[in-house]
Amino acid sequence: MAVERTLSIIKPDATARNLTGAIAKMFEDAGLRIVASKRIHLTPAQAGKFYEVHAERPFYGELCEFMASAPVVVQVLEGENAVAKNREVMGATNPAEAAEGTVRKAFALSIGENSVHGSDSAENAAIEIAFFFSGLELVG
Repeated sequence: MAVERTLSIIKPDATARNLTGAIAKMFEDAGLRIVASKRIHLTPAQAGKFYEVHAERPFYGELCEFMASAPVVVQVLEGENAVAKNREVMGATNPAEAAEGTVRKAFALSIGENSVHGSDSAENAAIEIAFFFSGLELVG
């Protein structure tokens, strides 16, 4: 198995409810190591740039508005097959369909306010990590 890095974002709905530590613990308990972390407040323009891959989708504007509505915690997680492991720990986008013991089952409020974002591939993880972090900030 390959050691990978992936991006995780703890979204505004979760930071507003002071769930950062509980969510980080779930990732760490699953064997992922947090090698970079910072709390930031995205502007609408920054959120739009980050999610530009979804620009043609009907939820794009609402997503960008939501992600800029309050602080988020961006993290780089590292571990064996980190992308897949992170997605497993996050659970299904729809919390009603998420497995027990996943972040979204435990904490998501809705499909839109689903507490976390995670990279969907190693290639996208590299792009997403570079969006938020310089190489000097990755201190595994």
